[in-house]
Amino acid sequence: MKKIIFALTIIFLVSGCSQTSSTFDLPENQGVSSERLDRIDSYLNKAIEKNQIPGAVALIRRNNKIIYNKAFGYSDVENKIMYSTDDIFRIASMTKAVTSLAVLMLWEEGEFNLDDPIEKYIPEFKDLKVLTDFNETDSTYLSKPAENKISIRHLLTHTSGIGYGVIDEDARFKAIYKKQGIVDLFTTDSINIGSNVKKLAQLPLHHEPGEAFTYGESLDVLGYFIEVISQKSLDVFFKERIFDPLEMNDTYFYLPTTHQDRLVPVQTKRDGFWTKYQGDFYDTNYPVKGAKTFLSGGAGLSSTTADYSNFLQMFLNKGSFNDKQILGKKTVELVYVNQNNHIPDSSIGLAFGLVSEKDQALGGKGSMGTITWGGYFNTFYFADPVENIIGILYKQTREIEEEKTNIEFSTLLFQSLIK
Repeated sequence: MKKIIFALTIIFLVSGCSQTSSTFDLPENQGVSSERLDRIDSYLNKAIEKNQIPGAVALIRRNNKIIYNKAFGYSDVENKIMYSTDDIFRIASMTKAVTSLAVLMLWEEGEFNLDDPIEKYIPEFKDLKVLTDFNETDSTYLSKPAENKISIRHLLTHTSGIGYGVIDEDARFKAIYKKQGIVDLFTTDSINIGSNVKKLAQLPLHHEPGEAFTYGESLDVLGYFIEVISQKSLDVFFKERIFDPLEMNDTYFYLPTTHQDRLVPVQTKRDGFWTKYQGDFYDTNYPVKGAKTFLSGGAGLSSTTADYSNFLQMFLNKGSFNDKQILGKKTVELVYVNQNNHIPDSSIGLAFGLVSEKDQALGGKGSMGTITWGGYFNTFYFADPVENIIGILYKQTREIEEEKTNIEFSTLLFQSLIK
């Protein structure tokens, strides 16, 4: 009987990890309890039964071996289409880490210093201003000259003072950005990132550069910066320098026709029933339709769990992947260093959020220094460099009540470690 179970497990792992078939293994071989991993299955199935989520795809990778890769529930409840492990998801802000990697690669090549002012490369960022007053009736505003310049480090760590428009928490900036035609993300219109960034450079900042944390379009600015430095479009640079070397064969800004049928819809809940979601300021079909010209370094990519696990594995491998050195060892070490002192008890590195000492003490989030982030459409990941383990949980939902599958997935993953 044990031989049959072993054989079936191997079949599952091979079929579930077809894109990276050389990296699969049994959990016990990597110090993880299969019995304890089953708690993830039970939890996610219960979350689906309770109508908290329509479904999910989960992947776990330890010591560069995929030990868990499963799909649960429906990617399209209305049409009864089940999730699959090779489904493609809009990963939104998980794009930011890819853009950060590209910046660090160019920095290693001596193209610039991290504390260089961005105006040195994008002159439109000269003469920065900080918002001082705002008129709600007509969205006019007053500003004062900024005392500091925006550096590349500020952009990497979300301390530039640049915000978002439609999704900004500050209604003043929503109005200012809208009036000036700033595009946040997910557009099917014929707009390029360079023109958008140059308009953005003329608008006031939330605060002095370097003096606070503000989540916004800083990584979109860096996306254009990469184009300026490399003299290549962002999609070409990503493919040549990141996706191809990391074998991320299903990651794109805009999906080719060969991949479009694997893109899952975004779902929301209406009157207790799951239905397809249509964005109020964007078209959720942006990866497959429209002008396909806006290469958002902050939120534009679509990908699979397997592809993104390759990306994260490179960091756990101290910059290498399948004998290819993508980043230097010391640069990867720098990625794990907290760069932000503006949010109490929280840590931000040059590419990711970091699990802080307080986070570690709370439990369920991994070792201090674990890298983590998520995406607008409910995707989530973490990679623990101490335990050499990666967890990825993809859903594709918007505007639903709070659900806790991300943190519970993290907790359940770490309780499964036995060595």
